Amino acid sequence: MLIPSIGSIVIWPCSRHQARTGGIDTAGRCTLRNGHVPKCRRNGSRSRGPHQVLTRLILASVTVAALRAQQPPQGKPMHTNRLSMEKSPYLLQHAHNPVDWLPWGPEAFEKARKEDKPIFLSIGYSTCHWCHVMERESFENEEIAAIMNKHFISIKVDREERPDVDRIYMAYVQATTGGGGWPMSVWLTPDLKPFVGGTYFPPENRYGRAGFPVLLERIAEAWRSERQKILESSEDVLAQLRKQAEVAPAKAGSGLVLDRAALESGFLIFRRSFDSKLGGFGSEPKFPRPVTHNFLLRYHARTKSREALDMVLLTLREMAKGGMNDQLGGGFHRYSVDSRWFVPHFEKMLYDQAQLAISYLEAFQITRDPAYATVARRIFDYVLRDMLDPDGGFYSAEDADSVIDPAKPKEKGEGAFYVFTRAEIGDPVFEYRYGVEKDGNVANDPHHEFTGKNILFEARSLEETARKFEKTEAEVRAAIAVTSARLMTMRSKRVRPHLDDKVLTAWNGLMISAFAKGGAILDEPHYAAAARRAADFILGKMYDPKTGILLRRYRQGEAAIPGFLDDYAFFSQGLLDLYEAQFDTRNLDAALSLTEKQIELFEDKASGAFFSSGADDSSLVMRLKEDYDGAEPSGNSVALLNLLRLAQITDRKDLRETADRALAAFAPRIMSAPVGVPQMLVAWEYSLSKPKQIILVGEKSAESTGAMLSVLNERFVPNRIVLLIEGAEAREKLAAWLPVIETMGQIGGTATAYVCEDYSCKLPTSDPLKFAELLQ
Repeated sequence: MLIPSIGSIVIWPCSRHQARTGGIDTAGRCTLRNGHVPKCRRNGSRSRGPHQVLTRLILASVTVAALRAQQPPQGKPMHTNRLSMEKSPYLLQHAHNPVDWLPWGPEAFEKARKEDKPIFLSIGYSTCHWCHVMERESFENEEIAAIMNKHFISIKVDREERPDVDRIYMAYVQATTGGGGWPMSVWLTPDLKPFVGGTYFPPENRYGRAGFPVLLERIAEAWRSERQKILESSEDVLAQLRKQAEVAPAKAGSGLVLDRAALESGFLIFRRSFDSKLGGFGSEPKFPRPVTHNFLLRYHARTKSREALDMVLLTLREMAKGGMNDQLGGGFHRYSVDSRWFVPHFEKMLYDQAQLAISYLEAFQITRDPAYATVARRIFDYVLRDMLDPDGGFYSAEDADSVIDPAKPKEKGEGAFYVFTRAEIGDPVFEYRYGVEKDGNVANDPHHEFTGKNILFEARSLEETARKFEKTEAEVRAAIAVTSARLMTMRSKRVRPHLDDKVLTAWNGLMISAFAKGGAILDEPHYAAAARRAADFILGKMYDPKTGILLRRYRQGEAAIPGFLDDYAFFSQGLLDLYEAQFDTRNLDAALSLTEKQIELFEDKASGAFFSSGADDSSLVMRLKEDYDGAEPSGNSVALLNLLRLAQITDRKDLRETADRALAAFAPRIMSAPVGVPQMLVAWEYSLSKPKQIILVGEKSAESTGAMLSVLNERFVPNRIVLLIEGAEAREKLAAWLPVIETMGQIGGTATAYVCEDYSCKLPTSDPLKFAELLQ
């Protein structure tokens, strides 16, 4: 059943870039296929229930003249609200709004009940462009703030700190409007049930729709005059949301069986949407979605499908050439507004860097083309330079907007930190290679953000550039390196974009995986060390080994917020990848302990799979089992693969049974919509395979062990576990899970490899060439 729509009040938050590329419908709403959150599209008839009646009452056709949003007068007293006591950079950005903001928590809920007022809930994050816009237009406006303070209890939430709250109310906004995004704006009853929702609202009436102040007044009037309808409507909508969010095995006799057909179906859907000329899936705007690469590369490994491999390789090559790749400093911006990866939304997210680094590493393993390794190195070097906490954790994000003129620090522009005039570059070779034009190279620029400016992209290859200037490729490469260093120095003197310097456990888990793999595959000790330091950071500052509780966020000496499924799953994955790269059994122990705690806190024992949040937070009106693999993989998808890997390592049937229950619960979604769950398809493919159990016997520091590890790390062997028997302590620990390890020794006193399937091992070898054959 489709939840009755309240779409008539929503103005979809359209970035300046989407306006530039024409991604707006006739009502002024963006048609963006969002890479962060999928648009909910459900079939069904629209009933004329009380919710629609309520919507008409709240939002009758607007006849009031548009209110003009005024900037706060110069010299006004500085306001300070309760957000000033928070650690979140996003909440602190609003700490001096005239709005009486409160953080999500008992104080705000009790105030709403005591004063009998509805709640206005605003959710965003610190590097969100349209969050900044709505703050500037509305939340800094004294008149609008006065309306909010009079009629509502206003709560501000950082979606990156509280993804559980964000997911619940995003589900509501998507279900009732057909879209979603940030800033997310939702009105709640004092008992936290939603009754009106949307995203960005302008400060004045536009497109024949109510502006934010008019909307506030109408909702306040409806709360006074139509209270019972609001309460009934919120109860009804919440009940429908809970029903739609149910994840459980198919009913007996349904005929639905999870089988290999899901893998083929997923591949065929991705093939239909693939851009065979420019890479990526679908048309503009184009978002990186590394979970798709993960699935297609494993589908290639299973089926030898060259087409699956080529889709990933073309996408990675085209992304690396485009302006979405920071051609000077390394690392990738959030997405491209066009189909050719040229004009980016300049925000940089840690989770993109982590996942894309692994995509390029795996492409390097498969092809041995050093170009893919170079891109991965540039990502790692960017993160170590600009996203690293002094104690070893990784920061969350850098903003898209930055100061244009240091003399005017409040005036910011999209990508101002990253773009250059031709005069600033002053090198014809560099300009030819990177598409620099005298009057700027952004032709489609309706908002004049890039007038006279150039976004650097690989317009021409090194070979073409060398031919043009009658130089060798080595000479061109050297000349470009000199100019790049000069431009980086110039850029470093500009005002940097805002840095969100909170450390999130989940995103650090993804980055630990990337650095661990990078250290092994690229044989780079400083990447390996970065993975170790980050893991030690999380275990030392955000984990209590006595209780097993993992915390979500660290900033400025404070760790807080009990972890969610994503935190446990992503960090456990990072620890498993770190163990398989460096073989410190403490990381293996920690991954197992965290997975056991994850099962305790989040598993649905009755129906299978994992809730995204624990059962002990009474403020959550529902618990969700997230399954969509979007810009980030879902916690359930990563948890599933962790369980399957740990079951192979420990031979524990309970872990495999937990994974099987989760697969059964998600079977209907895997079979009906595989394109939405590519990382879950990775877990499903792993469960169908016979993973190789690769057991090495030798000292890590020994040359013979290094030779064996080099053979392993050069090859893409996705369905595997890797164990190292080094000394009596490691042998005893691993043999407690796999008794056969007790009998494994070295041949001729050198490192020896045992390659097994289903715990049945082929003849051991100390010959790297023979080992390579066994890995095929």
